[in-house]
Amino acid sequence: MYPELQFFPLIIHATFARLGTFPLLKEGRGKIGVKQFCLLFVTCIAPSSLSNGPTTSNIPEKTFLLNLPLWISNGFFFYFSSRKYIAGAVCKSTAKLNGKVVVITGGNTGIGKETAKDLAQRGARVIIACRDMTKGETAASEIRTQTGNQQVIVKKLDLADTKSIRVFAENFLKEEKELHILINNAGVMLCPYSKTADDFEMHFGVNHLGHFLLTFLLLEHLKKSVPARIVIVSSLAHMGSRINFSDLQNEKFYNRNLAYGHSKLANLLFTQELARRLQGTVVTVNALHPGIVYTDLIRHSILLKLACKMCTFFLKTPQEGARTSVYCAVAEELESVSGKYFVNCQPAYIAPQGRNEATARKLWSVSCELLGIQWD
Repeated sequence: MYPELQFFPLIIHATFARLGTFPLLKEGRGKIGVKQFCLLFVTCIAPSSLSNGPTTSNIPEKTFLLNLPLWISNGFFFYFSSRKYIAGAVCKSTAKLNGKVVVITGGNTGIGKETAKDLAQRGARVIIACRDMTKGETAASEIRTQTGNQQVIVKKLDLADTKSIRVFAENFLKEEKELHILINNAGVMLCPYSKTADDFEMHFGVNHLGHFLLTFLLLEHLKKSVPARIVIVSSLAHMGSRINFSDLQNEKFYNRNLAYGHSKLANLLFTQELARRLQGTVVTVNALHPGIVYTDLIRHSILLKLACKMCTFFLKTPQEGARTSVYCAVAEELESVSGKYFVNCQPAYIAPQGRNEATARKLWSVSCELLGIQWD
């Protein structure tokens, strides 16, 4: 009745992996084991007097009052230490982007908006490409006010419509001489079964094919602006997915969780194949998992929204979720790094199906055929 329930184990596993209690995410951050975490919890939350055995009700009032400040201070310590760990690594790069041009899809909300804000703060000319122009203008206005950078503009782009993508690209190529950073950030998640304007399943059409076409149309501009970077927002959800070439549009069987994971796996395979094809061009492409972030991306699932509200403590904020996107876009040490996958500003593990060269090449060929383009 509620297929989105199948998505809960992913959140639970990701949450515990962030705390180091499950080795699911090989992020280089799992330094706290189960015993250590439990010890930290007990040490920070339980007052020392409780270790002698009596319950709170049996503790003499004077002893309880003496321990109360320690109890409270340890509670705060545990809260802020855990929260900092959950937030993840911070992009330490101080790189400035004055004179650089950035295009970010879905930059009107969530981690896209926070990414746009950070890059604008660094001096870049930021073009927010989004479907909802009203939200886009509101976001751009806020970013201009907060950063003082007036070079934050909004352009119409509907990734569910290839005509809109082509119009956006055509206008961009006419108006802008360079493109230094392309961030394929926008996406949909857990949608009821629906089709794009071109009859593609919504997740696959928007998350993969839409960005595939956009990148194809803007690539020559990137090559003229080297060094240039392409950043693709993928997801941990790729780990439980497979590319089913016999039913790419999920017409035979549809599960919204599998459809989302399928599209995120396609993002990773696209990253791998594009990196191979861009060798020697000084244009790099990397993918990332932003973390489990509380944004309106989950708007299609009432149960998931409720679960996220109850577990806010264990979720990243949009600003925290944007950190790895910013890292991949600006970090000096990544200037020649391509075809990698990052989590918390560190190289991360890619599931075997996400690095299968044969599957990546086939997906590339099928994507070109579906979009009616030749990209050799």
